[in-house]
Amino acid sequence: MTDTELDALARRVGEALAARGWRLASAESCTGGWIAEAVTAISGSSAWFDRGFVTYSNAAKMDMLGVSELTLAEHGAVSEATVREMTAGALARSLADVAVAVSGIAGPTGGTAAKPVGMVCIGWAARAAPTRTQTLHFAGDRAAVRRQTVIRALDGILHLAAQKP
Repeated sequence: MTDTELDALARRVGEALAARGWRLASAESCTGGWIAEAVTAISGSSAWFDRGFVTYSNAAKMDMLGVSELTLAEHGAVSEATVREMTAGALARSLADVAVAVSGIAGPTGGTAAKPVGMVCIGWAARAAPTRTQTLHFAGDRAAVRRQTVIRALDGILHLAAQKP
């Protein structure tokens, strides 16, 4: 089954990144590599996609991306502080010019009053530019939350690529 909306969005991301001469890295938790899958489904993506990190566990976030144990202890894996460090780690450990990071609670279990199912934090970063983070609350089942996260992550990359250099 193909997802024409995601396909079209990933294609637009690739065109925008290629126009800037930028390469992308993804750092994913709740999406489990879906961002990387969406962009690598596009023929020619090797020209603008460098690599993806699937860092589902806290240990993976620390080992692969350099997320601070203190950040995870103080803010949790699902936090803007964590995705900020995930984007920084993805940029530091890749050849990418732009990074996106996601961490969230896709459900149906794992939610709390403070961090309910559907809560997702996303971060976008470009080298020599401030990192932007956002906390969102998506409705639906696990698949819907994850898909909405991928769409929002890709939309944010388009926004970043559209900014003046």
